[in-house]
Amino acid sequence: MQTSIFLARLLGPVVLVLGLSLAINHAIYAKMAAEFVESRSLVYLAGTIALTGGLAIVLSHNVWTADWRIIITLMGWVAVCAGVMRLMFPDIVKRMGRNMFGNSRPILITGIVWIVLGAILSYAGYLR
Repeated sequence: MQTSIFLARLLGPVVLVLGLSLAINHAIYAKMAAEFVESRSLVYLAGTIALTGGLAIVLSHNVWTADWRIIITLMGWVAVCAGVMRLMFPDIVKRMGRNMFGNSRPILITGIVWIVLGAILSYAGYLR
């Protein structure tokens, strides 16, 4: 449980601020994301970081319970999968990015989801 609280305190505010930033500046981030997927070097770097961070979370917190702690586990596994995709299939990631970031709506929706997840984790880590 200590690991869960630590990770909730670490990830909660970060995900909350990222979500707010995405929701507020979604048009800017859509352009940035479109530029990002065009760079194989950035896709590779992001894949390495996502895989490493995701594995760190999964190795320290692979908790499958029906409460707030599953959010942390799922975030770890999503990061692992995203990292593997970026490293193994950069052209597919590029194509998916082009399709996804044609407008800013997916960025806005992602921002809203991250706000909710960040708020849940922040509450669990700091106020529970």
